[in-house]
Amino acid sequence: MSAPAMPGGISVSELKVYESVAPDGLRGGSPHMHLVASEAYLVVSGTGEIHSIDADGWRVTELAPGDTVWFEPGVIHRAVNRDRLHLRVVMSHAGLPEAGDAVMTFSDSVLADPERYAAAAVLPGADAPDSERLAAAERRRDQAVAGYQDLFQAGRPGVVDDVALAAFRRRAVDLVAGRAEEWRRIHDATTGRAASTALGYLEHLVNRDASYLDHGRIARAATTPAYGMCGTLVTVTKEGLS
Repeated sequence: MSAPAMPGGISVSELKVYESVAPDGLRGGSPHMHLVASEAYLVVSGTGEIHSIDADGWRVTELAPGDTVWFEPGVIHRAVNRDRLHLRVVMSHAGLPEAGDAVMTFSDSVLADPERYAAAAVLPGADAPDSERLAAAERRRDQAVAGYQDLFQAGRPGVVDDVALAAFRRRAVDLVAGRAEEWRRIHDATTGRAASTALGYLEHLVNRDASYLDHGRIARAATTPAYGMCGTLVTVTKEGLS
């Protein structure tokens, strides 16, 4: 029998936010936006900030141990590392971010060309030396930070340029729209499946049928290290227990 899925069809990762300094003098990760998946940060240790652009404009959200912050699709966000920021990241729709749901804030000329975007976003594979993979992740971060700065009015730090922001969102949609049917299948297999399963449990309860409880199983996490947009990642996957 296969191991049970993560609760709610989510994915969980451990994230140690990059310590290196971006071109604007801040340490941390790549500004980006999700188009379907929602995301939560649970602060394990250290301190930092989320710099974000949401429906209310630009803001800074402080992060300290024990904090939990989450955001919806459409929020441009960037993890800033003040002192050894260490997070647990919870994502809806497991596998969707890895399928391209996250779009980084590269310059408009890169966003306008799918091939240029793909070349800017890709990192060396797991067989490459760690130093090479980290350097590539930092170069990618620096390109995203440069494009992120274009989303603000010239000479007015923190004041969002609404025209530039709208253009970025249109470019992001254009980049990923062709994957919508693939992503629908991911949704059906993760969040959609979890919702459908819960409804089935409720139906059993309505009928006073305890048989579904015979099939519950436990699973434990396996982990896969990687270099992500915001830092070094250990992605949690599932494995069964005998």
